[in-house]
Amino acid sequence: MKLIKSLLLIFSCLLLPIVSYAWPTDTVRVQVLDDAATFGLKIDGRYEVRDAQDKKSLYRGRDLNSTVTAYAGGIIIAGNNFPANRIFININDPDVIEINTRPFRGDIQIIKSPSNRMSVINYIGLEDYVKGILYHEASHYWPMEALKAQAIVSRSYARYQMKENVSKDFDMTNDIYSQVYGGSISERQRTNKAVEDTQGAALFYKGELMPAFFHATCGGHTEDAARLWKINMPPLKGVPCKFCRESPHFNWHAVLFTGDIRQALVDSGKRTGVIKKIIIMARDDSSRITDLKIINTKADYVILAKDFRNIVGPNVIKSTNFNVSITGTDAVFEGVGWGHGVGLCQWGAYFMAKEGRTAEDILDYYYPGADVKTL
Repeated sequence: MKLIKSLLLIFSCLLLPIVSYAWPTDTVRVQVLDDAATFGLKIDGRYEVRDAQDKKSLYRGRDLNSTVTAYAGGIIIAGNNFPANRIFININDPDVIEINTRPFRGDIQIIKSPSNRMSVINYIGLEDYVKGILYHEASHYWPMEALKAQAIVSRSYARYQMKENVSKDFDMTNDIYSQVYGGSISERQRTNKAVEDTQGAALFYKGELMPAFFHATCGGHTEDAARLWKINMPPLKGVPCKFCRESPHFNWHAVLFTGDIRQALVDSGKRTGVIKKIIIMARDDSSRITDLKIINTKADYVILAKDFRNIVGPNVIKSTNFNVSITGTDAVFEGVGWGHGVGLCQWGAYFMAKEGRTAEDILDYYYPGADVKTL
């Protein structure tokens, strides 16, 4: 009799409902880990592992604290070998999953590469996603209207990337090349309120969702998106900005060893000898450099300033609005602004809000002609 009761209990546990894997249309797919040989995975509660190709259920369990590894035939979790290159893990309680000790909401997909490296994609609701990034994109102590403007911009950017990347494995990464996303541990009361107060609101131009780019400090004039990404629309043509002058990032200074610059250029595929001069060839209407000429002992060449910045390091060469001189083996850069310069100037938004401007005022200024609509 005891054996029958035990079997009934086990069978009833297997029949416990598992969350649906038909994600809603406002689900964002964020790559939170890439090229990992192993990673830590912890789940408190019930979960289901499925083959991502045929949706077949591979395993159901409760509570997990394991190192995930990959092998030629599949993925190993807690001693279980899953013979698949892609698996979904659906969690019954969306607040109980940790990846390398960082908590996330939602579900995950694990993708194994042919070289047995893994990436992890977090499937998260759009509003929860914005809550997980806002603290990293703007301080939770900033004026509420600036936070609301940033929430609308970040939501718009995410929706646009969701539309653009629908055929890819993920919509965005969790770093500065998309939006910095830290999961549920990054949520704060004031930033969450800004998200909730603007729920569903996004930027549109002529009825179409627009790519709402943003950056830290424009340095006096925002940039025309057409010069960087061939996106030609009036709200992203650039505007003068007098608001960010007191930004801590308005002025910047960097001294770099020319040998390090040369090595970075060589690593990127540029045939470069010892650097003798870096010459500014032209600037655009926002005073940003368009082209640089690298004078060196092999073959001189012209390079786009945006490419030079990305090659040397966007957190070192903080913008393409700079002057440069070479003294001995040092290249001295003096510049203004931080970021690509397109769209919202975040520190400009901060000072506009400090002056009493609303989120709508801020967005109207930096995206002239765009409309805010709630989806």
